[in-house]
Amino acid sequence: MTSTDSAQQPAGGTAKAPAKDPWDLPDVSGLVVGVLGGTGPQGKGLAYRLAKAGQKVILGSRAAERAVAAAEELGHGIEGADNAETARRSDIVIVAVPWDGHGKTLESLREELSGKLVVDCVNPLGFDKKGAYALKPEEGSAAEQAAALLPDSRVTAAFHHLSAVLLQDPEIDAIDTDVMVLGEVRADVEIVQALAGRIPGMRGIYAGRLRNAHQVESLVANLISVNRRYKAHAGLRVTDV
Repeated sequence: MTSTDSAQQPAGGTAKAPAKDPWDLPDVSGLVVGVLGGTGPQGKGLAYRLAKAGQKVILGSRAAERAVAAAEELGHGIEGADNAETARRSDIVIVAVPWDGHGKTLESLREELSGKLVVDCVNPLGFDKKGAYALKPEEGSAAEQAAALLPDSRVTAAFHHLSAVLLQDPEIDAIDTDVMVLGEVRADVEIVQALAGRIPGMRGIYAGRLRNAHQVESLVANLISVNRRYKAHAGLRVTDV
């Protein structure tokens, strides 16, 4: 070994691996995506966009017949099933149920969601005469509640700031927004980032661990205020990344 070679080696004699490119994301095109609460506006919109992008999607609902009807309406090969079957058959499960049913729904599906990658996109919000405002669950956030209720699942959080109106509009080809993705395990976060990137116009951006989910969920209250004032369907872009 020459003196130059020696100088390029760290003290232990092992070369340091180059940093991983944060945009080097996995291929998720073959994964089955289930959407719990898929007959609601957000769930239907996400199911439609992902299926349109070529993802295999199963729409879940408490009542299988409602899910089947919604899936047939959306097309693009989407299937409908009850929530339990949707969870069992899916690799990734997006939770898009109303906040007031969030805890009970996940608790009832603990077994079916065991080992699954769960993506919570629920925003705990209240509404009064002054508009929307954030609620803070006992666990800290909806995502942290999901993690507490699903100890055998891999819980992440994403897709909070998307306009259901834009998602469901067939005249719109691309959704101009970033998706903030939170989670404890880098590989799981990168799968969700890649899933978001399947939708034209979207990027998935790592935004921290689940302990940071509350402020991400809460920001939706601000976006609702923006939308009401400016008659818009506002989204988010993260600059310089």
